[in-house]
Amino acid sequence: MKDKVIIITGATSGIGKALVYECASRGAWLTISARNNEKLMEVSEDLLRTAIRVLPVKADVSVEEDCRELIRKTIEEYGRIDVLINNAGITMRALFEEVDLGVLRKLMDTNYWGTVYCSKFALPHLLKSNGSLVGVSSIAGFKGLPGRTGYSSSKFAMQGLLEVIRIENRKKGLHVLITAPGFTASNIRNVALSKDGSPQGETPLDESKLMSAEKVARKIADAIERRKRTLILTTMGKMTVLLNKFVPSFMDKMVYKHMAKEPDSPFK
Repeated sequence: MKDKVIIITGATSGIGKALVYECASRGAWLTISARNNEKLMEVSEDLLRTAIRVLPVKADVSVEEDCRELIRKTIEEYGRIDVLINNAGITMRALFEEVDLGVLRKLMDTNYWGTVYCSKFALPHLLKSNGSLVGVSSIAGFKGLPGRTGYSSSKFAMQGLLEVIRIENRKKGLHVLITAPGFTASNIRNVALSKDGSPQGETPLDESKLMSAEKVARKIADAIERRKRTLILTTMGKMTVLLNKFVPSFMDKMVYKHMAKEPDSPFK
């Protein structure tokens, strides 16, 4: 990754922030993006102390023009793009029967359309560099998770998008990586949306038992360097994806049972 130009969205927390420091440790030149400008500048200033080349760009990926500007400013600063990591995302927890439709739209706007916009504007530059287009998806993009209608839907859509882009450009040198972390120790669940769109608050999971964001970032960076097509993380995640191919009805029951055990689960 030395001297490679890498864009990371959702770069101020969780997996995104861990990816920033992991890529920086490998010598990358970075464009980092997030909605919270204060946190963005904190990360940027920290990196600059270590002489890492970094460009902070405040952007909301659900806004098309913000994504266009993110790519434009990166080209203006560096002259090329080698890797785009579509990491920005939000989640939710509520039954489909009860959730406000606005919550589902918000998740699609960020998780799916954010990937569409950034990928669309970056693609010509990635084709020039034989670069890598990366989507940080989820096991929820392989198996529908009850109580996460909007999240699973957006991740399924993201994966479909990236698969099509991979196939369309299979003779043009473009590398497309779909990553599917399992449950990860990050703050994404702390800011998950409830059925009416208000923040969920505390995560229902024991974060101490989950894979760390730093370990996830290392594995994603390795997969980018090796130009892998798919990265599925955690033993549970791998088993979920594998068994769902062969015994989907059984996995419906297992997923329901597992998710129903969460504290304050919306279903039992």
